[in-house]
Amino acid sequence: MTTTQMENPDAALWARVEASLARQGMMQHLGVRLLEVSAGQVTLALPYSDRVTQQQNGFHGGAMGALADIAGGYAALTVAPEGMEVTTVEYKINFLAAFQGGELQATGRVVRGGKRIIVTTAEVVHVAADGQRSACAVMQQTLVPVPKTY
Repeated sequence: MTTTQMENPDAALWARVEASLARQGMMQHLGVRLLEVSAGQVTLALPYSDRVTQQQNGFHGGAMGALADIAGGYAALTVAPEGMEVTTVEYKINFLAAFQGGELQATGRVVRGGKRIIVTTAEVVHVAADGQRSACAVMQQTLVPVPKTY
């Protein structure tokens, strides 16, 4: 760990998550942005576009699930040892409401960060153009640390 990373561990975590997110082609295609990073917690945003809609022009459940999965996964990455990545073993998601416009924000949080498994949750909210926030989905996830291969 460098002196700068010891002085500001959140900056080191931000850099770690940001570098990984940049390698995710699907997230780049969908326009996902990194909003917040701290130990055990990450928030991402997904803007509304024709890339993320279903047939009724609402956010597609697959897009919501992907955003929740990635937010939880990056929260897990913040507690995984250096030289390791994480991969999802399973997740369960409940869709609470459908929305159009604005953006979705997903906040992933580590519930338990173990050596063999990491359990996270993610809350997905819709943020309307006027700033109003509404619950959209909740997810629970299990991940495993795996060696970095790049």
